[in-house]
Amino acid sequence: MAALGRQVFDWHRLVPLTWAHVARQTHRGEQKRTCPCLLYKLTTASNGGGLEKLSHVESRTYVQEPACRMRFTQYSLEKRRTPVAPGFVEREKVISSLLDMGFSDVHINGLLHLWPSTHTQQLLDIISELILLGLNPEPVYMALKQSPQLLKLPILHMKKRSGYLRKLGLGEGKLKTVLLCCPEIFTMHQRDIDSIVGVLKEKCLFTVQQVTKILHRCPYVLREDPGELEYKFQYAYFRMGVKHSDMVRTDFLQYSITKIKQRHVFLERLGRYQTPDKKGQTQIPNPLLKDILRVSEAEFLARTACSSTEEFEVFKKLFAREEEEGSKSHMPYSKSLSLDEDEDEDEEEEEVEE
Repeated sequence: MAALGRQVFDWHRLVPLTWAHVARQTHRGEQKRTCPCLLYKLTTASNGGGLEKLSHVESRTYVQEPACRMRFTQYSLEKRRTPVAPGFVEREKVISSLLDMGFSDVHINGLLHLWPSTHTQQLLDIISELILLGLNPEPVYMALKQSPQLLKLPILHMKKRSGYLRKLGLGEGKLKTVLLCCPEIFTMHQRDIDSIVGVLKEKCLFTVQQVTKILHRCPYVLREDPGELEYKFQYAYFRMGVKHSDMVRTDFLQYSITKIKQRHVFLERLGRYQTPDKKGQTQIPNPLLKDILRVSEAEFLARTACSSTEEFEVFKKLFAREEEEGSKSHMPYSKSLSLDEDEDEDEEEEEVEE
């Protein structure tokens, strides 16, 4: 009986200590919601079991809540430490738009390298105007890579120039050759383009369709001086007897006047070319223009002129001297005319004074 009384006394003393330990480990007010497993452990302990596991019994809420708070705090700090760079959202939108247009990743990286500014909307606006003209992504990328100054043009200027090119008939894919050969068509002054177009229409009397074909197939004419372009046409029309349709079909205006005159005069002095009469007839059949200008010099001498390289080189030197002397002979004549006019004016003034 004495031993049984001591066990009961020890059990009553153990229970308050155990509950006090649990109360310290849990939050206030959570003692009533103690899980059954904890009660089981307390009962086991009261029956004489060990208490080594009770030191690890803690509230589940108390264990997990600090970890959640720690992760949230860490995320907030990282978000504050890595702010969004200016223009990042705009740059992502431009990249997405370029992908939708059909540009590859290589093209996009190259375009962004050409335009490192954070204001990438300018890049997208310029490219959009070129795409609307009927160009594919590849020629647009090549043109901008060749002439990155196009990206600096005001978008309003780009829209006006695009509308002007459409009026000339250079839209719907025809602008590809022009843009690759002469990208300054977007940067040159409007009056310079108007002067070239005016010479082709008014001085050379090409039709609107022929002017469109010339600009499409021979865009280099935009770089020429209007006076020299008119002289080239007159030489072909009056001196060689070439018709308008043949000039357009053979891309005659893209060749330099020096090359044209050298080969034409060389054939003429060899007796292999003759200027047509008013009816367009000749006593000998003239070679085709493509056999005169489109071929290399070696092929021209072998097949068209049937002459040697040495003979042609000697001719070019003599012909250059003739051209130089001819240009000098016209200068004194013009000066003498001006001097005679001055003398006549002086004589008239003396007569008036008398």
